[in-house]
Amino acid sequence: MSTWYTVKVKFTKEFQDGTLKRVTEAYLVNAGSFTEAEARIYEEVGEFIRGEFIVMAIARTDFADIFHYDDSDLWHKCKVRYTTEDDNGKEKKITNDFLVSAPTTKDAYERVADSLKGLMSVFQIPTVIETDLVEVLPAVEEGHVSKSKAKAKAKEIAEVED
Repeated sequence: MSTWYTVKVKFTKEFQDGTLKRVTEAYLVNAGSFTEAEARIYEEVGEFIRGEFIVMAIARTDFADIFHYDDSDLWHKCKVRYTTEDDNGKEKKITNDFLVSAPTTKDAYERVADSLKGLMSVFQIPTVIETDLVEVLPAVEEGHVSKSKAKAKAKEIAEVED
């Protein structure tokens, strides 16, 4: 079973005006272990970062589900609460975190609410927070090219054509 890990990477970033600055960026990686998450970061992020980079932290991150939409690269963490009954008939409050890409906090709220409309219980979304995630790296199947590698290849081709 795969688990999601938040991996923080520190490196020197060159901005469009040519200035260099040391930054720390967060990535969400789907991996089977901490070791695999670190290996994936070296493989994926190493493709487009010039120079050295350091993995500063890796932490297991629990999300009930992740909703990706192509119209935004901003990620929002939505806390959802609902009540259910256990086997003894007692009410039990459940809290889950969902991750959704959306251009605004309001859009994130609406997207999660729409996705959960079929839930058989009344739910609340008490918090929606914009995260600092730069990219979400889902599990890569054997023989498939990762999203980062595809982006790097497309950039390389564009530079050659210019």
